[in-house]
Amino acid sequence: MGEDPHIVSDAGNLDRSPLVSFLYERGWRQSFTRSGFPGLEEEFNMAQEYFKPAEGGLLVDASCGSGLFSRKFAKSGAYSAVIALDFSENMLRQCYEFTKKEDFTLSKKLALVRADVSRLPFPTASVDAVHAGAALHCWPTPSNAVAEITRILRSGGVFVGSTFLRYRSSSPPIVRLVRELQNNRQSYNYLTEEEIKDLCSTCGLVDYSSKIQDTFIMFTARKP
Repeated sequence: MGEDPHIVSDAGNLDRSPLVSFLYERGWRQSFTRSGFPGLEEEFNMAQEYFKPAEGGLLVDASCGSGLFSRKFAKSGAYSAVIALDFSENMLRQCYEFTKKEDFTLSKKLALVRADVSRLPFPTASVDAVHAGAALHCWPTPSNAVAEITRILRSGGVFVGSTFLRYRSSSPPIVRLVRELQNNRQSYNYLTEEEIKDLCSTCGLVDYSSKIQDTFIMFTARKP
């Protein structure tokens, strides 16, 4: 696996640059289909299906980037409110500009928050749903981030994430070896499905399930 063409908050300084923030939703994010991501609309529909138990509640879109999915969640009308959260001021600025251009009335249901995903500024058990699209591999300490997500979720709350896998469980040994070596040289932290499942379990989440296509994975788990 070579360098994947994506940047999401918390991966470092590059994602904070105005250029990357500008390009993210103008072709960069769409290029993820080359690694198995099914496309923006299908990803949104998959997430919405997982979030059905949380309809009518508060949703946080963590490491939201330019707010591509934050705006979709807000437009859906399925949630009482949506919070677009990212560490990059430039990404949030892009989210604001897109919101203003597309439908400024969305601001009544969409709030923008700058924060570190490992130190979420929300009370314990205050959120019904957390989404983190194409983000997990960008977090320096995924265990801290998922532990924080678990903390803020209410009982029964749903976490949905997507990311690039290091390799699939069916990958031949030589492919695994090559990708392990590549992963050690990259600034991103690509996990296996087993590691993601263990991460959710260790952080106190249950009922894990996932869908995989090539190196794309979308997974969900809930807080008991």
